[in-house]
Amino acid sequence: MNLVAWHTARKMSERAALPDLDTLNHEALKALIVAQHAQILSKDEQLASRDEEIERLKMLIAKLRRMQFGRKSEKLDRQIEQLELRLDELEASRAEKIASSSATPTAAPVVNQTAKRARQPLPAHLPRETRKVLPKQEACPDCGGKLKQLGEDVSETLEYVPEHFKVIRQVRPKLACACCDKIVQAEAASRPIARGMAGPGLLAHVLVSKYCDHLPLYRQSEIYAREGVELDRSTMAEWVGGCSRLLEPLVEALRRHVMNAEKLHSDDTPVPVLAPGNGKTKTGRLWTYVRDDRPWGDQSPPAVWFAYTPDRKGEHPIAHLREFTGTLQADGYAGYEAVYEGGRVKEAACMAHVRRKFYELYEAHKSAVAKEALERIAALYAIEDEIRGRSAEERREVRNARSRPLLESLKQWFEETLGKLSMKSDTTKAIRYALGCWDALLRFCDDGHLEIDNNAAERSLRTVVLGRKNYLFCGSDTGGERAAAIYGLIGSAKLNGLNPEAYLREVLLRIADHPINRIEELLPWNLAAELAGNSRRAA
Repeated sequence: MNLVAWHTARKMSERAALPDLDTLNHEALKALIVAQHAQILSKDEQLASRDEEIERLKMLIAKLRRMQFGRKSEKLDRQIEQLELRLDELEASRAEKIASSSATPTAAPVVNQTAKRARQPLPAHLPRETRKVLPKQEACPDCGGKLKQLGEDVSETLEYVPEHFKVIRQVRPKLACACCDKIVQAEAASRPIARGMAGPGLLAHVLVSKYCDHLPLYRQSEIYAREGVELDRSTMAEWVGGCSRLLEPLVEALRRHVMNAEKLHSDDTPVPVLAPGNGKTKTGRLWTYVRDDRPWGDQSPPAVWFAYTPDRKGEHPIAHLREFTGTLQADGYAGYEAVYEGGRVKEAACMAHVRRKFYELYEAHKSAVAKEALERIAALYAIEDEIRGRSAEERREVRNARSRPLLESLKQWFEETLGKLSMKSDTTKAIRYALGCWDALLRFCDDGHLEIDNNAAERSLRTVVLGRKNYLFCGSDTGGERAAAIYGLIGSAKLNGLNPEAYLREVLLRIADHPINRIEELLPWNLAAELAGNSRRAA
């Protein structure tokens, strides 16, 4: 099964099965037709509403830009940025929906769809690379006669090689048999986005620029224009939506790999999301789940999977971890409590969260208690530095011999200090937080596979935090889901020592024709050796 067939089967499975039409009477058939017609009208209204909002946003942005001329206003700049991002997400979502519908043979025809703009020819000043694709047959497949050239078909794709653009001309000569006039021609190579002009390198560059380097599409459009390449923001939004749909099975394979671990790191971070209709933002969440057992010498590939939710309800980690069995290393968020019920998932706490509370106290007040707590915790981390990379059994033995006595002493000191402090002081709160999760804090001493902290998850969120500072928010809930998918692929590529742009370029080059039952072959660690070889040859 290829990727198109996978998406088609998925869409078909999502549809309600039709009843046996032969068994329905006149009234039942009439009711079924009326219901189907109502569904089609509802979908058409949704598409029409989205198209109307896109056009309204375009007009509003143009109006605001005219107001901006001659009078600089930070508030106006921010409002334009918000609308640009909302427009990006709407157009990417529309492209994703259209691509999904076109892959389904029984999809209803789409009406009120915005007319497609005529594609402009690719810039003449860009260098051209011609690739001639000859048919596999050397003689006429019908009669065995000699082939002669009859003509050729030429198509062009805009490609991005790091630091410059180029145009690839794919030439497919038409050959005719000299004996029976049969025409032979090679099939056109698949493109990541059907009939799209973007090559896999350009698509990878747009995705990495948006999700790794935090450049919204309208800013990318301005950058490319300086190189003489006019790429409309709405066109790139369609590419992002198309790539997101194309990568769905790979992201699902990544999720399965992560959830098959025996130990996971988890954390979440707020993501402001534009609320449709009022121009204000609401708070969504991005959750990260990290599989990384390298600190105890395990050879399993590290990976990270992200999930987006519109809120922080405890039902979300329950759903994310429904297939996971093992130990979860996380902070003290109450939403995880239901995950730990029943014992299928064990809790391991994070010493870094304990340390952070005392660090903040010391920075603010130079507290002697906070200073001593930091020094005691530092001694635990010194031991961890010594044993990083050793076997799980050796780590467990060292921790029980050296770390456990330090932890017992730390707990005793916490309890003695608590009696000398005000019940409402910040130091008291920091100590109570540590004592409240003490058993979970000690779990790493009993299991050499565990870490002393949850820093693996926090490191995976750095890209999100940096992006939040640059572009402030996601354009929609759907945009948050797209971001989660791409963040996971980019983060996993980095964990495996790969350049995320080179990795996505290779994936997008192959995935359209790749068998769906072998999708795991495109995960970062399975392409690492090949990409490393390509990099050496290029150097």
